[in-house]
Amino acid sequence: MMKKRKKHLSTFQIISIGFLLLIFLGALLLMLPFSTRDGQGASFLEALFTATSAACVTGLIVQDTATYWSGFGQFIIILLIQIGGMGVVTLTIAITMISGRKIGLMQRTTMQESISAPYMGGIVRMTGFILKMVALVELLGALAMLPVFVKEFGMKRGLWYSLFHSISAFCNAGFDLMGVKEKFSSLTDYAANPVINLTIMALIVVGGIGFTTWSDIKTKKLHFRKYRMQSKVVLVVTAMLIIFPALFFYFHDFSMGKWDGISTEEKIWSALFMSVTPRTAGFNTIDLTALSEPGILITIILMLIGGSPGSTAGGLKTTTIAVIFLTVISVFRRKEDTNCFGRRIAEDTVKYAATILFMYLVLCLSGGIAISCLEGLPILTCMFESASAIGTVGLTLGITTGLGNVSRVILIILMYLGRVGGLTLVFAAVAGARANGSRLPQEKITVG
Repeated sequence: MMKKRKKHLSTFQIISIGFLLLIFLGALLLMLPFSTRDGQGASFLEALFTATSAACVTGLIVQDTATYWSGFGQFIIILLIQIGGMGVVTLTIAITMISGRKIGLMQRTTMQESISAPYMGGIVRMTGFILKMVALVELLGALAMLPVFVKEFGMKRGLWYSLFHSISAFCNAGFDLMGVKEKFSSLTDYAANPVINLTIMALIVVGGIGFTTWSDIKTKKLHFRKYRMQSKVVLVVTAMLIIFPALFFYFHDFSMGKWDGISTEEKIWSALFMSVTPRTAGFNTIDLTALSEPGILITIILMLIGGSPGSTAGGLKTTTIAVIFLTVISVFRRKEDTNCFGRRIAEDTVKYAATILFMYLVLCLSGGIAISCLEGLPILTCMFESASAIGTVGLTLGITTGLGNVSRVILIILMYLGRVGGLTLVFAAVAGARANGSRLPQEKITVG
């Protein structure tokens, strides 16, 4: 008798299941009595929502982090953020490395998919680089904010606040502890503080451009021409998505009469912050409900785009939007191939980019429409909420805490899909399916 072949989980299944286990473990810990300040523990749905938001580095909350959760609860939240930001697989392989165990081919393949590395070679070395970089950047961020928070909150709380916000910003999570001043106020009290603004924005950008891009920068220094095409695309698109939205917010939104009460300096900082934080950090230094409708729509677009592959950020990614844009340009110019920086982009990449864009738009629209119907709220407000969830951002127009259970479940699903990635789940579901080598006859169909 022939022995049945042992089935192994695919890399996509490992990543998907890993995040699920992390979320449910975090939810169980947050339900413990000593996780909340009142000693009662959180309900299952509240704990699940918070754990999902933290593990998926989103930042949407149903309870104020500073005033509802105890010190233990806050520690669990920041631990989920750190693991979720680095990636479950990255942490697992890091523990394997530290324990001195051999890392097999399957683990290397899974790690490659987890951090979107172009090659499997050197993946263990890349893991070491990621761990060192995370520790260094988060430490520098905490040290930069330390004088401000120590002066305001004292040494003990100042240290905790500096570390918490540094991890949250680098992991693009958006969780904060400023509810001690006013519930759900985020960083609005620091709108004109250059130290907090610069540090938080720098941490968001550094965490959002991806570890493979930073590896390029480390090895090739400032020789931009020597960078891989992906790193070039990431840096160029990131710069454009910071500069142009900042100009829009400054010259359009902040030129309106409602903002006359703040200084020019504060307007500049707020415009820059509003161009950085939607991709995909979730902090805010202004009242988002005061934004114009075009400003809200621009923010939704930024939230959907998100960060870059292999980063702590979510969203459909800068490279995806770049490939779509370049493909459109190639069609307009009647070119057969999609080209970028003197290189041809593979057809499979173009297909994946179009599929990812389609999935994000469908999920965002479906989630927004469903919440609007369930809650009786304006569609733009609900679209903002669903874009924030699927983009793992965490910004809100103030409706999260008042949503019903069904709407919260919708946001939980969107946050999970946004962090794991829609294609990852699709590939996990169809793992083991064999590709059919035959091809059907071709026939043209008119589009446009």
